[in-house]
Amino acid sequence: MAQLFSVKHPSRPRFRLASALATLAAATIWTGTAAAQDEEGRSWREPRHYETPQRFAFELRFGPYQPDIDAPFPTQKPYESVFGTDRRVAVGFEFDWQLLRIPYVGTLGPGIGWSYTHMSAQAHFRNTDQSSGDLSAEETDLGLMPMYGVAVARFDVLARQTGVPLVGYAKGGIGYGLYWTGNDTETQRRGHTWGTHLALGGMLLLDFLDNRAAVEIDNEWGINNTYLFFEWMVSNLDDFKGSRNTSAMHIGTNTWMAGLAFEM
Repeated sequence: MAQLFSVKHPSRPRFRLASALATLAAATIWTGTAAAQDEEGRSWREPRHYETPQRFAFELRFGPYQPDIDAPFPTQKPYESVFGTDRRVAVGFEFDWQLLRIPYVGTLGPGIGWSYTHMSAQAHFRNTDQSSGDLSAEETDLGLMPMYGVAVARFDVLARQTGVPLVGYAKGGIGYGLYWTGNDTETQRRGHTWGTHLALGGMLLLDFLDNRAAVEIDNEWGINNTYLFFEWMVSNLDDFKGSRNTSAMHIGTNTWMAGLAFEM
């Protein structure tokens, strides 16, 4: 009987080895499956360690525009008497350098912007009362090209650290605008005006709609994030002399702007 039991002892190490190998294999399979699931189902708000560096932002902008030309002339209203009260559409762009990243806050850096709008209407006859409605066959044109240089602070901690795809921002700096007026045959007046430029806005991060597509765009084009944005803009182009200054052409405005923004 003793010999019978002694014959079975050598098989115990083999059993333990087989059991250990089976456990290791199961753990390996489970770990690989979990890793694959994590890679396939990664949340859009989790950091993408394989994303390209982010240094710049670019905005395509549009919005209604009505210059404050009548501000120094509240009774005569020369702009309204010619072009009416309808707002024209301004289109433009902005380019920002995200110079600094402040941990748990966002980015800070300089930016430049450019926009353009144009309006036209039938001209009034000279030396006649404009309220009479006597119009000539010629067109009166006004072209505006507002520009600005600003400091831009973007607060993206919510979008980067939580599940809330929102980014707020503020801009402030110097504005500069070119203008020219004329008719069908010639430019009669041209000039420029300086002033201040301020804006507050919010952005909706679109990456949450399809994180896989966002990763592919990042890999192919270097675009880290894509946004829809909306802002309120205050452009005081009055040569820093206030709304009653009659020596400058007031081509700034207070209005909203909207568009698409890209971080790269």
